[in-house]
Amino acid sequence: MILTVTLNTALDITYRVRALRPHTSHRVTEVTERPGGKGLNVARVLAALGHEVTVTGFTGGATGRVVQDRLTTTPGLVDALVPISGPTRRTIAVVDEQTGDTTQLNEPGPVITPAEWSAFQEAYEDLLPSASAVALCGSLPPGVPVGAYAGLIRDARAAGVPVLLDTSGEPLRRGVAARPDLIKPNADELAELTGSHEPFRATQDARRRGAHAVVASLGPEGLLAVTPEGRWRAAPPAPVHGNPTGAGDSAVAGLLSGLVEHLPWPDRLVRAIALSAATVMAPAAGEFDRRAYEELVGRVAVTGEVSAA
Repeated sequence: MILTVTLNTALDITYRVRALRPHTSHRVTEVTERPGGKGLNVARVLAALGHEVTVTGFTGGATGRVVQDRLTTTPGLVDALVPISGPTRRTIAVVDEQTGDTTQLNEPGPVITPAEWSAFQEAYEDLLPSASAVALCGSLPPGVPVGAYAGLIRDARAAGVPVLLDTSGEPLRRGVAARPDLIKPNADELAELTGSHEPFRATQDARRRGAHAVVASLGPEGLLAVTPEGRWRAAPPAPVHGNPTGAGDSAVAGLLSGLVEHLPWPDRLVRAIALSAATVMAPAAGEFDRRAYEELVGRVAVTGEVSAA
């Protein structure tokens, strides 16, 4: 079982309009709703790839009930979300059908009480013995300690479970110091962590700070991986247009599934790139176009070298 942690869960709502123009009314042509937050997006993709996944984090209010109701329809996914008194947030993606561009609106998360945080920690520790890997994903809602991910990483390492961290800012800085097996920052997050805007230098610095391996997302230029086994770059075969919501989370799912399947690093990167691009091409937030994914797997370019023994 793969365990994904989403402390700031959401209900992702996607509106499609003919053309998005400021200061005007719009007629929505299509509305879709999906359970969201980075870890839930990762979990849904992992389940679609055939993995058994358990999701945990927080859920509350009417929006939280909708999220949990939707999770029950996902084969291979187990709901272990911890109830809270505050309402789960919503995110709104508005897709311009003429340009393919997306405008994103993210609500703040609910305030987590000390008792709710303690209940989550107990649930997490109970789930770890059954986990083959853990993904810690997304922002921290108000009330959760800024060093929360660092503590969760230490718990996973103590249980012998490999852990992937995908967050930003101070939670990332503190989390890296706890020595996660893998981090997946984007270029801006990596620069904020290390102070360097040169991707290879920044990934090396992130490893020196504690990360066992670093996969940096470089936007249209693809992924850069720096690991003990070697370093590689992978890129999509052509620019991809569409809704980017959840694309980075699909890349995380590709990396995590490759980890538990013990795939070589180049194969993990191919899967991550293909899933990410297929997610951008899908009509709904957090989904991926399976036909596009299967076609892209054979076209992703990977270059790099294996480290000397």
